Amino acid sequence: MITDRCALLKPFYVMEILERAKELEKNGREIIHLEIGEPDFDTPQCVKRAAREAMERGETHYTHSLGILELRQAISRHYKRTYGVEVDPDQVLITSGTSPAMFMLFAALLHPGDEVIMPDPHYACYPGFICFSAGVPVKIRVSQGSGFQLSPIEVSKQISPRTRALFINSPSNPTGNLTPPEILEQLAGLGPWVVSDEIYHGLVYEGKEHSILEFTDRAFVLNGFSKLYAMTGWRLGYLIAPEEYVRTLQIVHQNFFISANSVAQRAGIAALEEAGPDVRHMKQVYNQRREYMLKRLTEMGFVVTVEPTGAFYILANASFLSDKSYDLAFDILEKAGVGVTPGIDFGEGAEGFLRFSYANSLENIEKGMDRLEEYISKRTRT
Repeated sequence: MITDRCALLKPFYVMEILERAKELEKNGREIIHLEIGEPDFDTPQCVKRAAREAMERGETHYTHSLGILELRQAISRHYKRTYGVEVDPDQVLITSGTSPAMFMLFAALLHPGDEVIMPDPHYACYPGFICFSAGVPVKIRVSQGSGFQLSPIEVSKQISPRTRALFINSPSNPTGNLTPPEILEQLAGLGPWVVSDEIYHGLVYEGKEHSILEFTDRAFVLNGFSKLYAMTGWRLGYLIAPEEYVRTLQIVHQNFFISANSVAQRAGIAALEEAGPDVRHMKQVYNQRREYMLKRLTEMGFVVTVEPTGAFYILANASFLSDKSYDLAFDILEKAGVGVTPGIDFGEGAEGFLRFSYANSLENIEKGMDRLEEYISKRTRT
């Protein structure tokens, strides 16, 4: 019999959309992919060069379980330079992407029945990590009108003796919205540990992102290289943890993962220290796509109350077409050849919405928007 902890996991709907899209492509259909949250850019040359050089030097063995010291020092310098905060390199744990970091974090932080407060909508896999560690997700519905922002007052009402942590994500997946610093400061002062997913930091087109470490040291920070540096396949992330948790997390890492990829870690140093021009170019292109997609979606009737200014997503209200986002997304895929993500993937708070990713070329986005416009015209005529 399958264990309860596995039976409780729900499918990752964006992957089901992608897998069906791949089947259609095998049968000769051209699909425009606006569903997947993966940069379409190649990894910067300076990063690939650093990896090649590491291999030539023979750096192809296990590393320290916390990660290569030089990379941890580079991350420390990055947080000082970007946010003005001091991070001891010994508080940094390098991981094979942020997913293992989340797994280890909640394994170390949660006792059975402990609660983690999070917004709804939220990244699809957050509740799974919490439930797998015998924790309980406590979801607070956030509204489109507020830009899907958590209210510190509402969070405080949900804090109970079982509350262990508050989980935040800015810029957010799926909304693309940025949390203002004053809200971050209030959330940081509520008492529970704060888990801050900062994986989309750097991908901000208006305003400025802030790390939770600017406001409290009672926090765990998740970050990595996949999104900003177009390094999804390198599987390189990190966790910044309070000093009292580092040794426990290290032991968990030793037991379950040993160490992150040695060559990818050397590449990560180059990303932090040399890839600035590449990042600036990618951001400029993303912003052009963002502005174009926003304009087209709103002209078609999708509602975006607060303009998203980070990551590479737009979460748009599609209820004028259907309040069943799962069925709607598959219908769009089959009839229009456009992959989009159903809002229900991100919680009940996003039902009736669709998430669009602009991590694709402007040419493909234009084609996808044209197809979607034709689909809507046909659907609303019938």
